[in-house]
Amino acid sequence: MPLTRFLLAAGVLLITVVPAAADVTAFLGTSSAPEHRTARGFAIGAALLVVGFEFEYSDTIEEFDRGAPALRTYMGNVFVQTPVAILGLQPYLTTGTGVYREELGEAGTTHIGFNNGGGVKISLAGPLRARVDYRVFSLRGSPIQTTVQRVYVGVNLAF
Repeated sequence: MPLTRFLLAAGVLLITVVPAAADVTAFLGTSSAPEHRTARGFAIGAALLVVGFEFEYSDTIEEFDRGAPALRTYMGNVFVQTPVAILGLQPYLTTGTGVYREELGEAGTTHIGFNNGGGVKISLAGPLRARVDYRVFSLRGSPIQTTVQRVYVGVNLAF
């Protein structure tokens, strides 16, 4: 009798377990403050139903003559998303922290930063999706800009 209950419970668990979903994104966008500049990067993440984790790297180019520093961010994020796409759209909200490096000419600073934002993954064909993302970065230490906004569009591959 105990073996039967154990096998039944194990069977129910195996049937109801949701597999982890992972994805990778390559993106191109724009970053503000003090000038709009090109931002590019990648993200890799994994989710279990509605909660997930992501690592993101972003590089925003410097425009020295306009006083706009280069900004590289290395962020670890947690996100919540709908468990499945609804009408081909899977919205999400994210927050995280990590390290940034800001440089303008010879001057530079490295410190911690935080980010909050959200976006949507848009189903295209099979595992291929488009991703639109908006983030607000709060940079600590002594950066030239303490708050930076970024918007990007990316190609996302789910696996």
